Amino acid sequence: MRSVQRLLHPKSVAVIGGAEAAAVIEQCRRLGYAGDIWPVHPTRAQVGGLPAYRSVEALPAAPDAAFVGVNRRITVELVKALAKKGAGGAVCYASGFREADGEGADLQAALVAAAGAMPVIGPNCYGLINYGLGAGLWPDQQGGTRLEAGETGVAIITQSSNIAINLTMQRRGLPLAYMLTAGNQAQTGLSDLALAVLDDPRVTALGLHIEGIDSVSGLENLAQKARAAGKPVVVIKMGVSEQAQAAGLTHSASLAGNDAAADAFFRRLGLARVHSLPSFLETLKLLHCVGPLAGFALSSMSCSGGEACLMADAVQGRRVTFRDLAEPQRQALQEVLGPLVTVSQPLDYHTYIWADVPAMTAAFTAMFSGSFDLNLVVLDFPREDRCAPDLWWRTVEAVESAARTTKAKVAVLATLPENLTEDQAKALMARGLVPLCGVTEALDAAEAAAAIVQAWAQPAPPPLHQIAASPSAEPVMLDEAAAKERLSEHGIAIPHGRRVADLPAACEAAECIGFPLALKALGLAHKTEARALRLNLQSPEDLQRAVEDLRPLGRPLYLEAMVADPVCEIIVGLTRDPQFGMVLTLGSGGILVELLDDSRSLLLPCGRSEVEEALDSLRSARLLEGYRGRPPADKAALLDLIMAVQDFALGAGKRLLELDINPVMVCAEGQGAFAADALIVLEGTAHV
Repeated sequence: MRSVQRLLHPKSVAVIGGAEAAAVIEQCRRLGYAGDIWPVHPTRAQVGGLPAYRSVEALPAAPDAAFVGVNRRITVELVKALAKKGAGGAVCYASGFREADGEGADLQAALVAAAGAMPVIGPNCYGLINYGLGAGLWPDQQGGTRLEAGETGVAIITQSSNIAINLTMQRRGLPLAYMLTAGNQAQTGLSDLALAVLDDPRVTALGLHIEGIDSVSGLENLAQKARAAGKPVVVIKMGVSEQAQAAGLTHSASLAGNDAAADAFFRRLGLARVHSLPSFLETLKLLHCVGPLAGFALSSMSCSGGEACLMADAVQGRRVTFRDLAEPQRQALQEVLGPLVTVSQPLDYHTYIWADVPAMTAAFTAMFSGSFDLNLVVLDFPREDRCAPDLWWRTVEAVESAARTTKAKVAVLATLPENLTEDQAKALMARGLVPLCGVTEALDAAEAAAAIVQAWAQPAPPPLHQIAASPSAEPVMLDEAAAKERLSEHGIAIPHGRRVADLPAACEAAECIGFPLALKALGLAHKTEARALRLNLQSPEDLQRAVEDLRPLGRPLYLEAMVADPVCEIIVGLTRDPQFGMVLTLGSGGILVELLDDSRSLLLPCGRSEVEEALDSLRSARLLEGYRGRPPADKAALLDLIMAVQDFALGAGKRLLELDINPVMVCAEGQGAFAADALIVLEGTAHV
């Protein structure tokens, strides 16, 4: 990998162009950059008040970093000159490359060739800001400030320059160490930049705003490095994972056809994913202030019943919880708050002790002593232009004292983001408290911070099983009988069944298999929608009617034993993602698979414990444990089946596109799990 350290930490900067180059000089001055700045312009004597050089060749030395702010064609020529000069790297500002047209794609290839071994960021990007060094290769306004000596901050990397500008304008008190844009990622990608900034001791956490993943292996390396350094990574991924299956015939393809694969990838690596920019910033702020959280247990204190109800409702359906108070803790709170206050979680401590700092300190200390992973104190500050906030700061004084005594992780939460100003947020951080803005965003942040620790507690995952692209060919769908034959060869249990051509053959097979039976028409992807199956056939008469019903479909028939009294139905599917390889999908099975939207995706290879955790996360998981008097399911057999499916997919020479086992009939404990229906899609001439 090319080293970008000179580019990120320049002692000298070349700025090439007119107005954009002048803007870069202005940003460097504003940030207090102390290195050399060398403008380059073929005709102007000065740029941004500094004497200009006529060409790259005329520069006094090879610059550590260069900002190239000219049109796309000249950009290629200048990058070639910078590489020849020995520059440490270049930011290519111009657009009109691969994102624009065919000519732009050719120019982007020429740009990469011209750069050679020299790192290039972009094209089509604003560049970078190193807030610790004061280096701003940035051709526009931005809202960040230089870090003070010894101060730390977070690094943010995004492909979108406008998103980057917006993020620098945040007023949430989040200190920035870097703002980097990757643009088209023609040569140096987001993961390359991320790996580099993790080395900086001033960086406490990393945020990635991703439109397109530049390198799966690069992010795997990043995750490994972040884990080793103890520096958490937060991701916001825009758009959906591109599914390039040759045929979207299976339920599995439908379930994994959104960004489930990307979600599984980030979860696998321990990169916490959030879904909005406010949650992105609040998560980074929480991680910057107190680091990842050991678990999902929260406490909440407010002086309002309405706020307590707001907090209680907000955790419904979430992983974070407000754990019940232990009896000694409840008694200590009751003693401080008095008999008129109902002590519970979330706690409304009322206003009886409002402004009584010793009493509030005692109450907060009692709560913070409960070994919660994060303690929230709900406190919306009044408008300073119309109101007096003095009493609120007395509450903060009590919170700070209690936090210091208990050494607990404590956040002050404003339910409305506008009720916590940037100056107030910075003041809270100076007191060792986390200033959080917005209830939803705060809970998103807490869940993300706890998920990181949960992931780090597991062994680092192996590299993904990625499959090299092969020449395109029409996909081949194996019918259920052929699919089950392949699965059976790999140790996957299937019901006893036979192909049958007509009624006499069906009757003969029925005598061998035994009733009850299921009869199906072969060669259809979704038999229920096509009314192509008949279930629970109890007699020869039922079988005759079923054959007569399905004969008009003109399809071969398949007769098999019904699985007796299953406890639950699960879908087990595989699809091939062009970036992530094989995606394993588990979910509630049968005809309700997509309606219930109850699924979880994993990437291969995965361990048995990961599969079990995924099953346990389903809403239908209670069925596996025994629900309303039903016996527990044979979970061990289900896990054996799923691991056998993985072995089938990972086998040498397989060109699997899709696999759908829906449903897997899971019987009572000790009675097995069976693939009741199956469909396999292969590359055109492939054999599994």
